[in-house]
Amino acid sequence: MKEVTILSGKGGTGKTSVAASLASLAKNKVMVDCDVDAADLYLLLKPTFRQKQEFRGGEKAVISEDKCTGCGLCREVCRFEAISSEYKIDPISCDGCRFCYNICPADAITMQQSLSGHWFTSETRYGPLVHARLGVAQENSGKLVALVRQEAKHIAEQRGLDYIISDGPPGTGCPVISSLSGVSLAVIVTEPTLSGIHDLKRVIGVCQHFAVPVIVCINKYDINSENSHQIENYCQTQNIEVAARIPFDTLVTRALVRRIPVVEYSRNRVGREIEKLWQVVTGYLN
Repeated sequence: MKEVTILSGKGGTGKTSVAASLASLAKNKVMVDCDVDAADLYLLLKPTFRQKQEFRGGEKAVISEDKCTGCGLCREVCRFEAISSEYKIDPISCDGCRFCYNICPADAITMQQSLSGHWFTSETRYGPLVHARLGVAQENSGKLVALVRQEAKHIAEQRGLDYIISDGPPGTGCPVISSLSGVSLAVIVTEPTLSGIHDLKRVIGVCQHFAVPVIVCINKYDINSENSHQIENYCQTQNIEVAARIPFDTLVTRALVRRIPVVEYSRNRVGREIEKLWQVVTGYLN
């Protein structure tokens, strides 16, 4: 079983559009949406939900009215201002740092696991999909990413599937690291803008740190040929293959509006470049 993760140094580069098209092209695979902070792969794959599970990834402080003496010490030390003058905890503001819990002289504060979100196993016409939804202002997204990847691996083993294809999170933070560990290949989707180049270099650095092989896909490569050449030159210095150069086309937007992977919407230059990308990916994986 091989796992490929689609990443981007920044949001909005077309990462999920590429991932949805790979879902259409690849056979015998399970899809997993690791962008748990803003999951949207399901919008294109239109899943039928089979299982919904709670995710409890953190703790929140709870004050016992019976034990609280109202000394005010917890309010003084809480730098998140999560405790009201009535000694009620605001669960949105509480960071779960345990400072109030450890300092309360009356042992009136306990730490309780909080509901941070949900994760789902679903079926699509492209095969199984594992995805999640982190709650508002909830943290520990890296932990949730690890959980959905573990479930995807379980499904792949159970059904004898060849590939796990992950729509990874944008950026370079904890969820990205969690989505990268142990994968066979990272496909980084970038765009020829200054911010795109800057963030591409950062996420390549993360992949190299964890010794994950990388290939690059330049989306909308023809909107700025100078910046595209700059990306190509940088990849050459890093011995990284630029596996696809997807042209700008308003057809992509029309496909997204209709909630159809672009490779199914039209057999034009965009679709052909994504097909080429998948061929390169399978060449690395097999």
